[in-house]
Amino acid sequence: MELSTTPYEERLTAPRSWWFVTFLVGVAGGLILLPFGTLPLLGGFVGGLLVAAVITSSYGSVRVRVVANSLVAGDAKIPLSALGPVEILDAEEARAWRTHKADPRAFMLLRSYVPTAIRAEITDPTDPTPYVYVSTREPEALAKALGSRS
Repeated sequence: MELSTTPYEERLTAPRSWWFVTFLVGVAGGLILLPFGTLPLLGGFVGGLLVAAVITSSYGSVRVRVVANSLVAGDAKIPLSALGPVEILDAEEARAWRTHKADPRAFMLLRSYVPTAIRAEITDPTDPTPYVYVSTREPEALAKALGSRS
């Protein structure tokens, strides 16, 4: 008997520039406390760095998986049976679906630092959500894992 494997798994991590800004927040925290001495300077640097790192890490690290006949995107778990056709979105089309084409009722796992995405219609007539938008660095692989021919 062969164990089933996860057909798709991706972690959308924050870009390096965000971590550089996190470091700069620590420097700013240290500089604010500089007039009070060396120890407060170090405390401000470490405190600012830790707070910014927690915020960057929590927002900038989300998982997208296809497992157990479900699309798990962040905290949402959507059965594959409720998904219709999957559309692969290049950077330009993804930007359009994030802005002027977006429907406020849609479920969107949106990360602005990831240029590409997929969009899948929701086929469940009782669900008011028209579609799912998921940012992904590998839209073809995710669409394939969802069983799409896009």
